[in-house]
Amino acid sequence: MADGNGLMTKDQARAEAYSLPLEKLNPARPELFQADAMWPYFERLRAEDPVHYTEEHEFGPYWSITRYNDIMAIDTDHVRFSSDFMKGGITIGGGQANMDPLPMFIAMDPPKHDVQRKAVSPGVAPPALAAMAPEIRERAGAILDGLPIGEEFDWVDLVSKELTAMTLATLFDAPQADRRKITYWSDVVTCIPAPGALVETLEQKMAIFGEYHAYFTGLWNQKVNAPPAGDLISMLAHNPATRNMEPREYFGNVVLLTVGGNDTTRNTISGSILALNQNPDQYQKLRDNPDLIPSMVSETIRWQTPLAHMRRTATEDVEFQGKTIRKGDKVVMWYVSGNRDETVIERPNDYIIDRERPRQHISFGFGIHRCVGNRLAELQLTIIWEEILKRFPEVRVTGEPKRSFSTFVKGYETLPVVIPARN
Repeated sequence: MADGNGLMTKDQARAEAYSLPLEKLNPARPELFQADAMWPYFERLRAEDPVHYTEEHEFGPYWSITRYNDIMAIDTDHVRFSSDFMKGGITIGGGQANMDPLPMFIAMDPPKHDVQRKAVSPGVAPPALAAMAPEIRERAGAILDGLPIGEEFDWVDLVSKELTAMTLATLFDAPQADRRKITYWSDVVTCIPAPGALVETLEQKMAIFGEYHAYFTGLWNQKVNAPPAGDLISMLAHNPATRNMEPREYFGNVVLLTVGGNDTTRNTISGSILALNQNPDQYQKLRDNPDLIPSMVSETIRWQTPLAHMRRTATEDVEFQGKTIRKGDKVVMWYVSGNRDETVIERPNDYIIDRERPRQHISFGFGIHRCVGNRLAELQLTIIWEEILKRFPEVRVTGEPKRSFSTFVKGYETLPVVIPARN
């Protein structure tokens, strides 16, 4: 039985996950993630076949790595497991959802990866974050003070998108008036074209990419002809390692920085509201002790896992946990599964905001490709919750979220909430 929205039910998913022959298990199905019904598939794979080969998939055969320590081993072995876009890149589909892979530093191997990452790292380093924090706090306060009280509204649109859009525009030194264009383009990047989706055809997606490319080409032209500044575009335009990059390579890095700066933080902000509502004892614990906010932020990043997977390609035959991964094979590290690994994390399916080791999660990856903006994500989450608790005893979820139709971005399209009026 499907639920009222036509999505697979949790019971239906569990029955299917445990009745199919093991070799037929294919967790890389966006409809499972949209229904939040993928958990039993990963549960079974972790228990019975943690290095699992799926032979039949629309994007070709692939290996699923589902345990925490195995994911870490693959993620930190960039020599035998490549991110290079020419070998297929970082997503199971090989491109940006039905497109040819773009060159970007997360989809490169050393040494090119290292110099391009280093070019933008100062923009999200501790001194830059310390300088940005007051502005983020001011914006967060203004967003929250503008929310309707006692009326249902969409938290994703009015809060999560808005704060991350403002921060992204600042990182790029783009006009704040254009902030929603940037988040729209980010959503288009990861959208799988389908009837009724944000983009319905690949042709429509390519046309939007043309606008996106033109906009950031304009920003580059402004920055390259101006003195060096502290924004990411200026850093790319003036760094000796990146100032002569090919236009396609520059655009690929813009796409990476846009999606990385938008989707992960935005969906974790929304996820924190949902998680605390689903666990009212933890919400009360947070209200009673706001000093738990940093721990709650880390627990939410684990619980949410805003990017469900990263993909690598084997550069040679590798014997791994009793399996032979062949040169050229696609290897998918399921962060969403590693964060629920019972052998590493105690009570992994529970949301516990005062865990002993709240930063023990795999959401940011490991090794050379560990998320460059992870501290900025944590900063925004910390600030928004400090400001929420100053203002509202409760933000109440009033209905089911609409989740993303994606096996890559684990996020929310909408989340209906109400802030109850004070008596």
